Amino acid sequence: MDKEFVEKMKQSLIDLKKEIITNLISGNEDFKQIVEEMDPKDFADIASDDIDRKMIEAIGTQDVKRLKAIDNALSRIQQGKYGLCVKCGKKIPQDRLEAIPYALMCIECKTAEERRNR
Repeated sequence: MDKEFVEKMKQSLIDLKKEIITNLISGNEDFKQIVEEMDPKDFADIASDDIDRKMIEAIGTQDVKRLKAIDNALSRIQQGKYGLCVKCGKKIPQDRLEAIPYALMCIECKTAEERRNR
């Protein structure tokens, strides 16, 4: 995959992570207090720490899933596996990654998984 595109997606993932954390801080006093009590760190690093029970209670399950998916995508970038479907190993189309930068599967595998889960 094109290095320039991967760097663009990496920045997009980091920005998305910062946005989620900033929204959580502004919309949730418990989460804000937890973040303020932590050692000063870059926002992008906060969700990478082990999320303790208080933090999980303070933020919604959807946000936890999205933060984990973003961390997973950032990890895949470091491993050189970003943009490859975890099911079939094919390249995930760039359009899909631009829409969902933390996508793990190509459209075909994701559709098949969703059908099975109905």
